[in-house]
Amino acid sequence: MVRANGAVSLRELARVVQTSEVTVRRDVRALEAEGLLDRRHGGAVLPGGFTRESGFPQKSHLATAEKTAIADLAANMVDEGEAIVVGAGTTTQELARRLARVPGLTVVTNSLLVAQALAHANRVEVVMTGGTLRGSNYALVGSGAEQSLQGLRVSRAFLSGSGLTAERGLSTSNMLSASVDRALVQAAAEVVVLADHTKLGTDTMFQTVPTDLITRLVTDEPAGHDERAATELQALADQGVQIAVAGGEGASAGRQRRDVPLPGPRRQGPGGLRTAVALGAAAGEPAQGSERGARVADLRRR
Repeated sequence: MVRANGAVSLRELARVVQTSEVTVRRDVRALEAEGLLDRRHGGAVLPGGFTRESGFPQKSHLATAEKTAIADLAANMVDEGEAIVVGAGTTTQELARRLARVPGLTVVTNSLLVAQALAHANRVEVVMTGGTLRGSNYALVGSGAEQSLQGLRVSRAFLSGSGLTAERGLSTSNMLSASVDRALVQAAAEVVVLADHTKLGTDTMFQTVPTDLITRLVTDEPAGHDERAATELQALADQGVQIAVAGGEGASAGRQRRDVPLPGPRRQGPGGLRTAVALGAAAGEPAQGSERGARVADLRRR
């Protein structure tokens, strides 16, 4: 499966071979010892995966249920008449399919797949960057893409990537993609990262969004025994990232929401100090700042 797809999650492996994730994790360790693959948090990749980037066909088959749940949750953050930017990626493509139902929306993107998903949405305006087409992920990159974003200002940027850690933030394996993502971030008042559990704790070559610029993380529920994911979420929350979790088993639970709010007033940005109250109101839900520790503790127990 790793040879065919470039990467695979432990959750998917356990489902395919009908065994527990504990057993799968033990077998993956043995395969890594033989040099057949490299372990990554929540999954495995081909050897040398730190610099290798899987193409769109491989990524589209990885953690599909989780990406669907994340996209459902993220779409609820977008308001009618808003102007946003959406970066390239399979998770952001899922988000774009749901944004087609938001009237009066303006979406700026460098992704052909995002633009295609919105092409027939009558009440959504799509603005594409310039640039050079990068065929592996159907994204426009290079100086043309970056220059077309100069002077742009929108409310939110929705971005994905190859890895996310509390230490470095969001990262990707390709330098050109990273550079465009940084330009997308500069155009937005708030940054929302969409990252499934396989990316938590994974670090890749090029930093795109440092942790202190990430307003919110939308992710899926870590496995009950995944201590590393819970620790990473705790560290991200401690640094001021509000975490929205698509809870439950599989895609059917994707519309459930569980927030780990900000620990208090956040850094000064283009929109002023951001707090759990402000962010909760923006998402249409009440903030629960006093419950951050309890919720993170609950994540760790689960």
